[in-house]
Amino acid sequence: MALGGTTPPRGSAMATTSMRRRRTIGGAASGGVARTMLQFYTDDAHGLKISPNVDIAMSIGFIAFVAILHVMGKLYFVCMEA
Repeated sequence: MALGGTTPPRGSAMATTSMRRRRTIGGAASGGVARTMLQFYTDDAHGLKISPNVDIAMSIGFIAFVAILHVMGKLYFVCMEA
Protein backbone atom coordinates (compact mmCIF):
# COMPACT_ATOMS: atom_id res chain seq x y z
CA MET A 1 0.00 0.00 0.00
CA ALA A 2 1.19 3.47 -0.70
CA LEU A 3 1.66 6.04 2.02
CA GLY A 4 -1.39 8.04 0.97
CA GLY A 5 -3.72 5.09 1.58
CA THR A 6 -4.30 4.34 -2.11
CA THR A 7 -3.55 0.99 -3.62
CA PRO A 8 -0.78 0.64 -6.19
CA PRO A 9 -1.72 0.02 -9.82
CA ARG A 10 -2.53 -3.57 -10.65
CA GLY A 11 0.36 -5.57 -12.08
CA SER A 12 3.03 -3.21 -10.76
CA ALA A 13 6.02 -4.39 -8.73
CA MET A 14 4.65 -2.60 -5.68
CA ALA A 15 1.34 -4.45 -5.94
CA THR A 16 3.15 -7.79 -6.27
CA THR A 17 5.23 -7.06 -3.17
CA SER A 18 2.11 -6.03 -1.29
CA MET A 19 0.38 -9.29 -2.22
CA ARG A 20 3.35 -11.35 -1.04
CA ARG A 21 3.32 -9.68 2.37
CA ARG A 22 -0.35 -10.31 3.06
CA ARG A 23 -1.13 -13.01 5.53
CA THR A 24 -4.29 -15.03 5.43
CA ILE A 25 -5.51 -16.56 8.64
CA GLY A 26 -8.05 -19.30 8.01
CA GLY A 27 -10.19 -21.40 10.26
CA ALA A 28 -12.17 -20.65 13.37
CA ALA A 29 -9.57 -18.23 14.76
CA SER A 30 -10.49 -15.65 12.13
CA GLY A 31 -14.20 -16.22 12.54
CA GLY A 32 -14.62 -17.45 8.98
CA VAL A 33 -16.26 -20.73 9.93
CA ALA A 34 -18.42 -19.18 12.61
CA ARG A 35 -19.57 -16.45 10.24
CA THR A 36 -20.58 -19.04 7.66
CA MET A 37 -22.49 -21.18 10.16
CA LEU A 38 -24.25 -18.17 11.67
CA GLN A 39 -25.42 -17.09 8.23
CA PHE A 40 -27.93 -19.98 8.30
CA TYR A 41 -29.67 -18.38 11.29
CA THR A 42 -29.73 -14.75 10.13
CA ASP A 43 -32.06 -12.77 7.90
CA ASP A 44 -29.46 -12.78 5.11
CA ALA A 45 -29.90 -16.50 4.43
CA HIS A 46 -32.44 -17.73 1.87
CA GLY A 47 -34.99 -20.42 2.57
CA LEU A 48 -36.90 -21.60 5.62
CA LYS A 49 -36.03 -19.80 8.86
CA ILE A 50 -36.10 -22.19 11.84
CA SER A 51 -34.18 -22.14 15.08
CA PRO A 52 -31.67 -24.86 16.00
CA ASN A 53 -34.02 -26.09 18.77
CA VAL A 54 -36.86 -26.64 16.31
CA ASP A 55 -34.46 -28.45 13.99
CA ILE A 56 -33.35 -30.83 16.76
CA ALA A 57 -36.96 -31.47 17.84
CA MET A 58 -38.03 -32.24 14.26
CA SER A 59 -35.07 -34.60 13.78
CA ILE A 60 -35.81 -36.50 16.99
CA GLY A 61 -39.49 -36.67 16.07
CA PHE A 62 -38.63 -38.12 12.66
CA ILE A 63 -36.34 -40.75 14.22
CA ALA A 64 -39.09 -41.71 16.70
CA PHE A 65 -41.66 -41.94 13.88
CA VAL A 66 -39.44 -44.28 11.87
CA ALA A 67 -38.76 -46.44 14.97
CA ILE A 68 -42.53 -46.72 15.64
CA LEU A 69 -43.13 -47.73 12.03
CA HIS A 70 -40.51 -50.48 12.36
CA VAL A 71 -42.14 -51.81 15.53
CA MET A 72 -45.60 -51.70 13.96
CA GLY A 73 -44.28 -53.52 10.89
CA LYS A 74 -42.79 -56.28 13.05
CA LEU A 75 -46.02 -56.63 15.05
CA TYR A 76 -48.09 -56.73 11.85
CA PHE A 77 -45.83 -59.42 10.41
CA VAL A 78 -46.09 -61.53 13.61
CA CYS A 79 -49.89 -61.18 13.71
CA MET A 80 -50.19 -62.25 10.04
CA GLU A 81 -48.24 -65.50 10.69
CA ALA A 82 -50.38 -66.58 13.66
